[in-house]
Amino acid sequence: MQTPKAHQEAADLSESSVRSMNSVLTTLRIYEEVATRQPIGVSALARETGIPKSSVQRCLVTLQKAGWLRIVDPERVRWGVTAKALVLGLRGAGEQDLNEIATPAIRRLAAQTRETVFLALRDGDDCVMIARIDSTHTVRVYLEIGTRIPLQATSAGVAILSRLSMRDVDAVIDHRVDSVGGGPVPSPDELRKEIEATSSRGYSLNMSSWYRPHVATIGAPIVSVDGVPIAGIALSVPEMRYDHSKEEELAQLVVKTAAEIGELLAQR
Repeated sequence: MQTPKAHQEAADLSESSVRSMNSVLTTLRIYEEVATRQPIGVSALARETGIPKSSVQRCLVTLQKAGWLRIVDPERVRWGVTAKALVLGLRGAGEQDLNEIATPAIRRLAAQTRETVFLALRDGDDCVMIARIDSTHTVRVYLEIGTRIPLQATSAGVAILSRLSMRDVDAVIDHRVDSVGGGPVPSPDELRKEIEATSSRGYSLNMSSWYRPHVATIGAPIVSVDGVPIAGIALSVPEMRYDHSKEEELAQLVVKTAAEIGELLAQR
């Protein structure tokens, strides 16, 4: 038979569980409203949901700390969603689906160029190599599948950065990376210049100057239907074989391949 004390403890625990569940449901509802109505402020969210402004604010801050929301209009304090849901969806549904969609295109690019092509999925401030089609040459660029590299240390990553908002770029640069695997990466100032150049020409270039010496790479972003850069591809060539006279030709093939993959993703 349950004692009065045990009965009260059980009741308190049940009440606490209910409060926690309600808090989770409220936070999820706020996220859904922001996703539907972004950009949106606290007052509008409180009005649309009937939830007190103080509670709305707590939910927003919680979701921001977890990386799900961000302030997209600092002057008017309007909120919007980050790419986290999309990235997690791709990793869950995800890497396999992206691989399935992208493999024919990157295989074709590798055949056209006879060089190694990498497919990299953005994961926060990093990119993860999820596919590789090897060059047919004996001397070729190699990187293991699953390798995680900071965005600022790879052509695919810089291509992704070139399609992010300046606020998101600043957030990545704030997590400063001085070296990868003992090799140098661009300084914040150098990175900003490279991102600007990449944005202007539509593709990134790394001529043996970053963390992998003697390798030249051309990168392009894969963009979702909403304009969010979710992944990137990189054509990697040993420096000794890189022909600068064919740079523009190769770059356009890379850009075309990335655009094709983005279009195929939009059709899913």
